[in-house]
Amino acid sequence: MLFTYKVIDSEGVDKQGEIDAPNRDMAISALQRRGFVVISIKDEAEVKSLFSISFFERVSVRDVVILSRQISTLFEAQVSALKAFTMLASNTENKLLGRKLNQICDDLQAGVSISGALGKHQDVFSNFYINMVKVGEETGKLNQTFLHLAEYLDRQYSLTSKARNALIYPVFVVLTFFVVMSLMFVVVIPKLSAIILDSGQEVPFYTKIIIALSNFFVNYGFFVLIFLVLLGIWVWRLSSTDKGKAYLDKMRLSMPAIGNLYKKLYLSRMTDNMETMLSSGVPIVRAIDITADVVGSRVYRELLTEASDGVRSGLTLSVALEKHTEEIPRIMVQMLMVGEETGSLSSILKTMTVFYRREVDDAVDTLVGLIEPVMIVVLGLGVGVLLVSVLMPIYNLAGGIS
Repeated sequence: MLFTYKVIDSEGVDKQGEIDAPNRDMAISALQRRGFVVISIKDEAEVKSLFSISFFERVSVRDVVILSRQISTLFEAQVSALKAFTMLASNTENKLLGRKLNQICDDLQAGVSISGALGKHQDVFSNFYINMVKVGEETGKLNQTFLHLAEYLDRQYSLTSKARNALIYPVFVVLTFFVVMSLMFVVVIPKLSAIILDSGQEVPFYTKIIIALSNFFVNYGFFVLIFLVLLGIWVWRLSSTDKGKAYLDKMRLSMPAIGNLYKKLYLSRMTDNMETMLSSGVPIVRAIDITADVVGSRVYRELLTEASDGVRSGLTLSVALEKHTEEIPRIMVQMLMVGEETGSLSSILKTMTVFYRREVDDAVDTLVGLIEPVMIVVLGLGVGVLLVSVLMPIYNLAGGIS
């Protein structure tokens, strides 16, 4: 395989060139033996498709689910790891995933473990995924591990997609409402208000308010648009910092109706993660740490990290979580306590996973059922009030003329 490299030699001079090696690690080792400090190294495929990788190509959760099921089937059929990944690399439709799998094949051929090879691609395989594969290697149950991973990812993908899709409709309606109202204020009302004012008749108070708002948007709408763009950039910048992410997560959880939906989503994800790992033999402290990384909320990550420290110091998981009454329901703490006392914590977590997944489904259905009529009524009232405020004076003017 051909690699393009950038290095610094012993005299501090930048150099670049190409080197042929079986895999990336061997290429780096060869350059280091020459006394070079490696700055960057890319294989030929990465160089040719750098633009497409950055902007167009990605590996979806669905791709990883399908891949996991295929690996499980191949391992069940006693196919070796190297041959299995080689077959999948040549047959996958996702080109980026194909390149990743080829690199994994190179690492496997060089003697790296499967979990170690996957760990070099954490943009595709999460920390949870890699640790589960590592446990599968240690227990000799890789085919079952990949099957459990596929089922787990499928559950999480379906749950997250349903929650996300439930918010698409109301967002679309709200955006449509603002676009329609903006066009009315900027295009339609100025023409109608000119007719009303030129008539010399007395203008109702509510019509004056509408005309004043229209004049404001006509004269200062551009500045409002700039403000909204700057606000969007600020929110985007805020969401890229740790403090900003924590603040946005807290705000999301405190929102009426939507906050309750997210809370149940995170609880379902949390219990599902821990149940999957505990049933596979992962120690509880490690299971909590990994769950904290993949739960998807800074608020729940912080409380899980704190709970992990508590368990390390000798507390049970239920005791470590019971003080977080706002984020962890009391019934969940009690169920965990029962599971710890009876030695069936994994089974209790599975029960809670099913319960909270059903709760998310019900919350999504309720939210959609409430939002649709409310949005339609609000949109109708907004447009109706706007039209009545402007058209009534024109109707009176037409009546006076006749």
